[in-house]
Amino acid sequence: MQQSTASPTATAPNATLAPRKRSFDSRYIAPIFITAILLVAQLSFSVLESYPRTLLAIATSILVEAILSRAFTGKWPHLASAYISGISVGILIRSPEYWPYALCAAIAITSKYVIRYKGRHLWNPSNFAISFMLFFAAEAVAPLNVQWDNRPWAMMVIWFVGSIIIWNLRRFHICATYIASFLCFALLRAAILNHWGGGMDSTMAWHQFQTELAPITGPVYQLFIFFMITDPKTTVKSKRGQCAVAFAVAAVEMILRLNQNIHAPYYALFLVGPIANFIEIWWTSRRNNAPATASLAVN
Repeated sequence: MQQSTASPTATAPNATLAPRKRSFDSRYIAPIFITAILLVAQLSFSVLESYPRTLLAIATSILVEAILSRAFTGKWPHLASAYISGISVGILIRSPEYWPYALCAAIAITSKYVIRYKGRHLWNPSNFAISFMLFFAAEAVAPLNVQWDNRPWAMMVIWFVGSIIIWNLRRFHICATYIASFLCFALLRAAILNHWGGGMDSTMAWHQFQTELAPITGPVYQLFIFFMITDPKTTVKSKRGQCAVAFAVAAVEMILRLNQNIHAPYYALFLVGPIANFIEIWWTSRRNNAPATASLAVN
């Protein structure tokens, strides 16, 4: 009779299983990062209109997310995305009133459930809502702009931490493509403005280039680069496509800037992002349906 080599503990009916190690949920990384940015900015530069307004935006986002998720899917949602949308609204819009913060946050979350194509939402929620408010409620809402300081140490800390996080999430190529494109288009804008101005000497031309380059050094652009254009839910799937979209956003932004549009980055992403998503979703659906159509034709 062959003797079993199995361990007694492996076959014992009451054996205690080893406790499973809990891994950190990567969905919490972005909320932690954006909260750290907010705390540093508020303590250093007092960027918020008020704490209650920002908390109102966050609370509205979470509440609307919970209600709509239960209504549309019957499930309680993971609230990291809603928190990011709410805190982004609280940081990026300015208004002396309370209602724009609540309305903007509600629009952001609602857009995820209402404006969809074949199961995917097309716009980045925060970008959609902020663009909507800047266009339709310009008398009551302004974007965060010069209120943030461009001190090098603050910029470098955010860029360093943000780059590490985005690299670990394997989306750094999107940021790098946009930054490189912005630099090239800043040089092109400076050359065009130099030509329109009848030509400048080298010193004035250099100052013009610095002026065109300056926005990307501010925290507003850092939030835009790290959170809006890299949003996994609203970017195309292929790495090459993501780089192409980032380049296109920078190109459209250049055109808007040449036309003196102060909301250029928000509007550029608002225009380019959903078009790219729609094309990808349509093309993927068409390609997936092709084998089924061919099979029916054979039969």
